[in-house]
Amino acid sequence: MGDPRYELAMDLFQQAYVLQMQGDLETAADLYRKSIELFPTAEAYTFLGWTYSFQGRLEDAIEQCKNAILIDPQYGNPYNDIGAYLIQQGKFEEAEPWLQKAISSKRYDAYHFPWYNMGRVYVSREMFNRARECFEKSLSFEPRYRLAVDALKQLRSLVQ
Repeated sequence: MGDPRYELAMDLFQQAYVLQMQGDLETAADLYRKSIELFPTAEAYTFLGWTYSFQGRLEDAIEQCKNAILIDPQYGNPYNDIGAYLIQQGKFEEAEPWLQKAISSKRYDAYHFPWYNMGRVYVSREMFNRARECFEKSLSFEPRYRLAVDALKQLRSLVQ
């Protein structure tokens, strides 16, 4: 039998995720924080950060992702998320090392995200061949990833 605090924390996490997807960001953030109080996990910190990003609170989002990394440095999501938040802020160079860590992380289910984001970094530097390679690598992990498909099309029209 598992730790009852962990079980309750995971229940709160699941409830928070549903509410976040429904757009109830305040309640979702509250539930993520309660989950963390009971049993801190890298996932809860990362998803709290993601909720903050939906609220435009990018610095708070980055802070929560750093908390996630302290708990589980092998978990790829917070590295990619920090990179994406830095890109949103126009800090492309600062984003690159975070995205590299996401790409090389051992525990990650969505490698197409950091490859796509790395492509965005290379586009910002007008390094179009490298950007193309990144978008193609993203699509090798998730062939239907619409953002990478569109980015690749746009890039091809740009360099012809």
